[in-house]
Amino acid sequence: MLQRDWYLFLLLISTLGACQYANAQTPLQNAGTNYLKKRADALMTLTGFSLTPDVTTGNLKVTNSDGKADLQTTSLGGGDRISANFPLYIEGTLAFNRYNPTFTDGVGNSSVNIPMYWNSITGTGGIGWDFPITDQLRFRPIANVMLGHLESDASVATRYINNNRDVNLQFINSGRMNSYGAGGSVMLDYENYKPDQEIDIELRYTNIAIQTFASSAAVQGSADSQSLSLWARSRIPTPWMALDRPIRAVFEAANTQYLGNLRGAMGFNSISSVGTGIEIDRSASDPIFSRVRVVVRYRFGQNVQGTSIGLAASF
Repeated sequence: MLQRDWYLFLLLISTLGACQYANAQTPLQNAGTNYLKKRADALMTLTGFSLTPDVTTGNLKVTNSDGKADLQTTSLGGGDRISANFPLYIEGTLAFNRYNPTFTDGVGNSSVNIPMYWNSITGTGGIGWDFPITDQLRFRPIANVMLGHLESDASVATRYINNNRDVNLQFINSGRMNSYGAGGSVMLDYENYKPDQEIDIELRYTNIAIQTFASSAAVQGSADSQSLSLWARSRIPTPWMALDRPIRAVFEAANTQYLGNLRGAMGFNSISSVGTGIEIDRSASDPIFSRVRVVVRYRFGQNVQGTSIGLAASF
């Protein structure tokens, strides 16, 4: 469940257009604008949860006590080397976040029930190079850049409030914000592939600084997206066959520790994930998508738990 302070923040980011009405603000608008200036960096922090490929937050939904989704994050991402002989590493992530809280809270002397819808999209790219330590272990520095945009369903919310609560909140209009970021990651990548078992282990630290641009003066903000993650996967051939290749059983475990501005921002400091599934080898019929995996994951952490289904393909 999201904390009360976070709920109130989601309401007050709707004042992104407040500076356009600075000469005629009501006490309610002034209260919202002042609160927003203190919470602008928090919006940058939320963006930081979906910047890099991560199975723990690749599909994250936070619900309230009524079972309704207050926050939903969906991302598509991945990365790999060009080839063993040319160890240029390229990664990318495209994430879509939707905030849909409905709550009652007070600003100034007013209390309104506001259905607020916010949607954001972020894209992150990375490029790195592998430096071999042993035959199975590599050190991989990565340079990362990101670009994001957030916008509210302002017209729907404004009509609802004006028609149903007799409160004229013109400052909800033009609610939007742009952000960019730059930083990097360092990774230790271990791969041990044998006929009877394939093992992958990755230890990664990421730090990407995020900054607003071309946004309202009231929401100029910044944040550092920092995380430390450990991910491991084992694939074991089974007696069953598909497409002239053995079906592999997949076992997976991961833990992500959120650092800096991300730590505790959503009510948890880390998320762990365990999963199992199957992998079908398509290399005999399709050299492009050589393997396809379906993995069911259980995720858990402080104040959060849930399940997900992931679909992945290897080139």
